[in-house]
Amino acid sequence: MKRRDFIKLSAGFGAAFVIQQSPAQAQTKTVLKAADVHPSGYPTVEAMVRMGKKLEAATNGRLSIQMFPSMQLGGEKEMIEQAQLGALQIARISVGAVGPVVDDVNVFNLPFVFRNSRQMEKVIDGEIGDELLAKISANDKAGLIGLCWMNAGSRNIYNNKRPVRTLADLKGLKIRMIGNPRFVDTMNALGGNGVALGFDQVFSSMQTGVVDGAENNSPSFVAQNHYQVAKYFTMTEHLIIPEIVVFSRVSWQKLSPDDQALIKKFSKEMQAEQRVLWYEAENAAIAKMKAAGTEIITDIDKKPFQDAVKPVWDKYGAKYAAMIKRIEAVQ
Repeated sequence: MKRRDFIKLSAGFGAAFVIQQSPAQAQTKTVLKAADVHPSGYPTVEAMVRMGKKLEAATNGRLSIQMFPSMQLGGEKEMIEQAQLGALQIARISVGAVGPVVDDVNVFNLPFVFRNSRQMEKVIDGEIGDELLAKISANDKAGLIGLCWMNAGSRNIYNNKRPVRTLADLKGLKIRMIGNPRFVDTMNALGGNGVALGFDQVFSSMQTGVVDGAENNSPSFVAQNHYQVAKYFTMTEHLIIPEIVVFSRVSWQKLSPDDQALIKKFSKEMQAEQRVLWYEAENAAIAKMKAAGTEIITDIDKKPFQDAVKPVWDKYGAKYAAMIKRIEAVQ
């Protein structure tokens, strides 16, 4: 089935999400479809499942969430398209995937824009985070409501050819990147060959040699079994990209103001709960990587990497100059 046909078919199924009458309780039940590319048990998925339980308890079963993990409804691009149509209500997506839809968030997609993950958390927890969520919601073309942020740690380079400690080690390596020009340009600036591929294609592409490696956080590296085909994992932390939970605007407008407020409340709680789950997952992932024989490279000088991406900042950063100053000011 062609992806376009799949989206249309999904929209047809999704249209029925609102009305499920319960004769016994004489009330309308609403089942909200939520999707994630990660598997069950992954921090973002588990946090969403917990939110669903809260929502169901608070409304006596009137509102509930049906979770579709493991790319059951496609990759992040497909999830965005389904949410825009109202075939999907809630999607957990990377800022990298949202950037082409809402340009304001692309400031987070610049390499080394955050000093570390802790600073990133302070940014998304504060007025900058709230402001960017509001911009997503206000963007008519996006068709999305920004609910909350999730921690996705730092992105690091891994491959099946050799350890990467210097820019020279990256030269000639084909590295999968999220399909956002900023990311492909970032890898090219670092000396590798950036290849835009869907997340669902990474494992097989490394197996077959289409790419030599990819870049991601350690929990994703383990959850997607990439450690089975990539031996070398370098803590470059070149990108620290938070993730966003969005709601379909089409579906949002069918909810009462009280239900909207309740979902926003539980979403903010989910933002905090996911963070605890995230750090637990990071620790578990590193332990599993070590047990599997993954070579984790931490002894690198990041300064040359930071200097190398200056062309990316020159190309994309000017329009975000004011926001970048605000981010830098967050301690």
